[in-house]
Amino acid sequence: MKVTVDFEECLKDSPRFRAALEEVEGDVTELELKLDKLVKLCIAMIDTGKAFCTANKQFMNGIRDLAQYSFKDALVENSLTKFSDTLQEMINYHNILFDQIQRSIKTQLQTFVKEDIRKFKDAKKQFEKVSEEKENALVKNAQVQRNKQHEVEEATNILTATRKCFRHIALDYVLQINVLQSKRRAEILKSMLSFMYAHLAFFHQGYDLFSELEPYMKDLGAQLDQLAVDAAKEKRDMEQKHSTIQQKAALQDYSSDDTKLEYNVDAANGIVMEGYLFKRASNAFKTWNRRWFSIQNNQLVYQKKFKDNPTVVVEDLRLCTVKHCEDIERRFCFEVVSPTKSCMLQADSEKLRQAWIKAVQTSIATAYREKGDESEKQEKKSSPSTGSLESGSESKEKLLKGESALQRVQCIPGNAACCDCGLADPRWASINLGITLCIECSGIHRSLGVHFSKVRSLTLDSWEPELLKLMCELGNDVINRIYEAKLEKVGIKKPQSGSQRQEKEAYIRAKYVERKFVEKQAASVPLLESGTKVLPPSQEEKRHSGPEKSLLAGEQGAASQKVRSSDSGIQPSAEDSREHLASTVSANSLYEPEGDKQESSVFCDSKQPSPGLQLYRAAFEKNLPHMAEALAHGAEVNWVNVEENKATPLIQAVRGGSLVTCEFLLQNGANVNIRDMKGRGPLHHATVLGHTGQVCLFLKRGANQHATDEDGKDPLSIAVEAANADIVTLLRLARMNEEMRESEGLYGQPGDELYQDIFRDFSQMATNNPEKLNRFQQSDSQKS
Repeated sequence: MKVTVDFEECLKDSPRFRAALEEVEGDVTELELKLDKLVKLCIAMIDTGKAFCTANKQFMNGIRDLAQYSFKDALVENSLTKFSDTLQEMINYHNILFDQIQRSIKTQLQTFVKEDIRKFKDAKKQFEKVSEEKENALVKNAQVQRNKQHEVEEATNILTATRKCFRHIALDYVLQINVLQSKRRAEILKSMLSFMYAHLAFFHQGYDLFSELEPYMKDLGAQLDQLAVDAAKEKRDMEQKHSTIQQKAALQDYSSDDTKLEYNVDAANGIVMEGYLFKRASNAFKTWNRRWFSIQNNQLVYQKKFKDNPTVVVEDLRLCTVKHCEDIERRFCFEVVSPTKSCMLQADSEKLRQAWIKAVQTSIATAYREKGDESEKQEKKSSPSTGSLESGSESKEKLLKGESALQRVQCIPGNAACCDCGLADPRWASINLGITLCIECSGIHRSLGVHFSKVRSLTLDSWEPELLKLMCELGNDVINRIYEAKLEKVGIKKPQSGSQRQEKEAYIRAKYVERKFVEKQAASVPLLESGTKVLPPSQEEKRHSGPEKSLLAGEQGAASQKVRSSDSGIQPSAEDSREHLASTVSANSLYEPEGDKQESSVFCDSKQPSPGLQLYRAAFEKNLPHMAEALAHGAEVNWVNVEENKATPLIQAVRGGSLVTCEFLLQNGANVNIRDMKGRGPLHHATVLGHTGQVCLFLKRGANQHATDEDGKDPLSIAVEAANADIVTLLRLARMNEEMRESEGLYGQPGDELYQDIFRDFSQMATNNPEKLNRFQQSDSQKS
């Protein structure tokens, strides 16, 4: 309530004046109490806010520590770092807010109380003092007697001076009261307005800060949705793996240890086998201690704790032997003997003992083999005639350097974007089509069925070398030139990465299932679709000119055929051509009598061959784009050429000598066990021609090695006659593995681990270093 004191009333010093003064003084006293209380509350609020900022800063530092801890996960690290930076900004804004509050409320109101109200109080004291003096002067003046003229004059003078002083001080007091009443409104509202503006600035700054962060938060939310989907999938996969391992564990018969030991010569960490064993000490007490043993870097080592440096038992496995020990009281013991010392070890069961003995023996053999490979590499480096092998060794070096399937496949033209929608950095692939896909398009491809598209992850799944090379032979550009040849003609717009899923699904079905955009071929000769051919007169003459002429024509056709590229990416040299011709002669000699065979008829002049014949020809020519085009035009992958002993495209791929071509046909549904008129399937032909990599591939794909041709020979007997040690080894290992699985009832299981390791080595060698498997052809060429 605003109180105004009249100056006129001040001069009169009336009761109204005194009542007004009393009311003003009471109001100022209450105002001082309210302002003191508000200042104290403001101080408490500022102290609490600073404590909040301190706690918030500690929390933000905790987030930063968590971000630094998560440096292996880029998404978590980047997100937490960005959030902690935002919180730090908010803490800075809070500190600015509290500083402004302190200036607007605490400082301004305290100044008003200490200066203006203090002035009012000082003025009040002077007024009360002079008012009392005036009252005393009035009383004294009233009590003076008339006859005492001297006292009358003195009292009158004192009263006059006192009134004059009273009026002056009273007017100053009233002025101070009116100024205070006017100023307090401005001071209070000014401080509160400054306080509110500080909050306005604080919330504006926070809004602007989080507005900039909002797009990132939305993107992160979308990624979290995808992470939830991926986590659910990973959970299902882990549950399935858990169930599978439980089933495997039920088949294992370890007496005291359920741990499954695995021998992996290609282990990334160099440890090919590890597990617990008891070791007998060499001291006088011969105590037995349980230690963690491992075979790594051609050494046998052990350690007590994980952080301990491994203790080497055997420096070089090539210098040691391993044997059973039945002459001591403990069971399941075996001894590793080196030239300088021996080590007595004990496993937990008989199976574990056998596994360790087998692992040590295999490691000894591997150590010798690696030593031999190093010597061979040194010889090749010193020999000037190894220039044609650079491409193969280059590929091997890339694998050794850990180049991922994603990096290799995305280097192919067009593969850096999804084949169907163009989204960058695709992480999925269709292995039978040879294209890369984004995650959404891969889901649509998966729904088409494996007979149209076989989807595999480029980052999560393991890739066999021949399959990886198949992906590198095709690519999005090649396949789109085939499957989108008529896209512009039909007026269909290709979906983009942001298109609806329904639009993408309709397009993909039209592209791969209905093949609406494939350029149709002109009508071909109907008889060719059934595998028969009408030969030109020149071809008919060759056909009836006898076995010698037919064989010669086949050899000339094969020798003159221009090969697009070999499996290792090397252009064939003159030496390679001679080796190929020698292997062809050797193969035909094993095939005899086969005089009516016409390789040259494969390349008969036809204006428009049928899709099946096109596939058949391209398989021999190692031309994967032409094969893909033939399949797109409706070629039957198991098409039979009745004119050439009912040979299939897969058999022609064997004759052409390309491992990748065979893999392409198998991925597209080729039957590995279809045989020609002479009873020979792809495995027979690969064995006769000495194609070790193809033999390995067909055995992995379930080829029947017990099938016999019209001469009663199975692939093993053919390989034995040809003295091809590599193929004999593969066939015998496959047969032993098959017998072992049948005896143990492990139908449908991959079988012995050593068998898998050897086949993996042959697959790697056939894909990346095929020259190492040419020993059979080279030896035959040298003999001839």
